[in-house]
Order: sequence, then C-alpha cells, then structure tokens
Amino acid sequence: MENVKDTFKEVAAAILPVTIVVIILQVALMRLPLEALLQFLIGVLFVSIGFFLFLLGVTAGLLPVGEMIGKKLPKTKKSWLIIGTGFLLGLAVTIAEPDVRVLAKQIDQVSAGSISSGILVMAVALGLAIFVAAAMVRTIFSIPIHYMLIGGYVLVFALSIFVPDAFISISFDAGGVTTGPMAVPFILALGVGVASVLRTPSASSSEGFGLIGLASIGPILAIMLLGVLFK
Repeated sequence: MENVKDTFKEVAAAILPVTIVVIILQVALMRLPLEALLQFLIGVLFVSIGFFLFLLGVTAGLLPVGEMIGKKLPKTKKSWLIIGTGFLLGLAVTIAEPDVRVLAKQIDQVSAGSISSGILVMAVALGLAIFVAAAMVRTIFSIPIHYMLIGGYVLVFALSIFVPDAFISISFDAGGVTTGPMAVPFILALGVGVASVLRTPSASSSEGFGLIGLASIGPILAIMLLGVLFK
C-alpha cells in the first residue's frame, strides 16, 4: 500500500506542473481551440494512469528481481556469466525502453526513413549492453570508475571528428534516453546487487552507483559508429 501512495505522489509531482503550465498558457496566451485543450487533458489522464501502473510495476517487480539476480550471480563464481548476464539484460531493457523508441521514431520520421527506427534501437541497445558488461567487469576487478569514464569520453570526442554533425547530436540524445524509467531501475538494482556480494556492505552502494553514467557512453559511441557507416 505504501508503494501505491509513493508512486501516486511521484506521478502527480511529474505531470501536474506541466499540466498547470499548459493551462496557464492557454488562458493567458495561446487560446487553443476547446477541442485541442480537451484532447490534451484526456491525454494527461491516460499518461497519468499509464505512468502510475508502469512505475508501480517497476517498483514491485523489476527492482527486486534485478537485485536478486545481482546477488545470485556472484555466488556462481563465474565472471563470464556475470558479464554475459549484464550484456543480455542491458540489451533487453534498452529495447523495451519507451524513451529509446520515441527517439528512434522521431529520427525515422525526420530522416524520411533513411535511418530506420529498428536499426537505431538495435545500435543503442548494443552500445548500452556492451557498456553494462564493461561495468560488471569494473565491479568484479575493482577498476576505478574515473579511468573508464575518462577513457570512454576521450574515445567519444576523438570519434566525433569523423562523424557527420547530425549524428553527433543524435548520439548524445541517445545517451540521454537510455536513462529512462525502464533501464535505470533494473540496471542500478543489478549493479548494487552484484556489488553487495562482491564488496563489503559499506562499499556496495558506491560500487553500484555510477553504472548508469558509464553505461550511457555505449549508445553515444554506437550511434557515432553508425554515423561513420552512413557517411
């Protein structure tokens, strides 16, 4: 019951400010047709219900399962299994991420189909999956995160020299949309779960955080490489 209340408050805090601003603009400036305003309010209602059910499902299902998987994997004492599972889960949650699909659809429309949404989703998913696997390597072998972050962004800026300008913009957007409500809870829970078994309890939280920042480099590099191919 507590989860339901917290989720309701979170949805209200996210959607109400936008709704209020649009209504104020409607009264003061825009003067949209009544039909358009009603469509907006109906859309707000549907988004609120969908977002509420989505977040409730994430809290009740994805987070606990992600953490349980993260705690069970290290007990197998098989590094390849931990890394491979990180790759597969990173791939799956990115393909399911709504933000990624919205970006892919918009780019498909703007490019008149020359950059298909399917190719874009798979490129982003592969990029994130590879870097989630790299994050698992970092946790297993205690590699300082700043080494991997610096190395990753040096590679990003070096590659940007050879990439068309349009793909540079798309690549950084792709890095942003992977930090959505599907990928973040699951990947963070997985990282914290693995770290809590491999590290001392006091160090587990610091090991688990930073994983999303590291993983989001993957989609940037993947879209840049795609841009090189399209050049």
